[in-house]
Amino acid sequence: MKLCHYAFKAMGTPCSMQLYSRRFTVAEATSKLVIQDIKRLEAKYSRYLDNSYLSRINQVAASGGEIRVDPETASLLDYAAACYRESGGLFDITSGALHRAWNFKSGLIPTKNIIKTALKTVGWKKLRWENPSLIFPIAGMELDLGGVVKEYAVDRAVTICWEAGIRNGMINLGGDIRVIGPHADGRPWRVGISHPRRRDVVLQTLELYEGGLASSGDYERCITLNGVRYGHILNPKTGWPVRHIAAVSVLGELCVVAGSAATIGMLKEDQADKWLRKLGLPHLWVTVDGETGGSLMKNLNQTSL
Repeated sequence: MKLCHYAFKAMGTPCSMQLYSRRFTVAEATSKLVIQDIKRLEAKYSRYLDNSYLSRINQVAASGGEIRVDPETASLLDYAAACYRESGGLFDITSGALHRAWNFKSGLIPTKNIIKTALKTVGWKKLRWENPSLIFPIAGMELDLGGVVKEYAVDRAVTICWEAGIRNGMINLGGDIRVIGPHADGRPWRVGISHPRRRDVVLQTLELYEGGLASSGDYERCITLNGVRYGHILNPKTGWPVRHIAAVSVLGELCVVAGSAATIGMLKEDQADKWLRKLGLPHLWVTVDGETGGSLMKNLNQTSL
């Protein structure tokens, strides 16, 4: 079995694949299929592309109206609805207006009036989802699938690999990871979780045989003013960034589950650990004050889901 490495960029982040195959041509063909699918999802669900499918949905949302969506989008909306329920309304893909209000490239904090105006169009319960019809009773709404699509793409990539007969390898899209299977000789993949404030410091090293690992944190995009850090994880109820936790990492059978749980953990603030333990998902968290915890901090050995 040969280990083939592939590096590429997608969804605005460095990505990589490591695939074991007896035939190089199989690994090569599979890697091309995976990259093609990831690029497809990026083109379809990016809110930054005017011609994306999500932008078409948001055009309807902006004016108020109805649109029938395809089965793939319907499955993502069903999952988003489940996350909304499980999170107590904190995981909300209708937060697009808030993300526009917080322009992290500008280095400026939006005014309270801007946030208040954006909040008027935020709220999953303000739209109607009757598969396959997505109905926006009020104008000005905007969907953001950024908290779901990249992790979904990771899981799709693993499915493509399995269909091609690849049983050993790992997919990594900007730190969102899914292990297809252990190394060809049975060894686990060693994956490090970095400290959110000191990226050269590894908090924990996990040995994974299967499953997904995803992290969410305030380090990706932020504004720091007068010594206060404002991260990009926004509470859809208040319109303001979370302020208690700096990062959460979660293990799950699927990467999309790990990713949404990590994001909800950030949004749960000081209730994150309690919520994640109730779910039974292995996790690690770091507060903005540098405190660490979670079930993964106690597990320094092999991790298999």
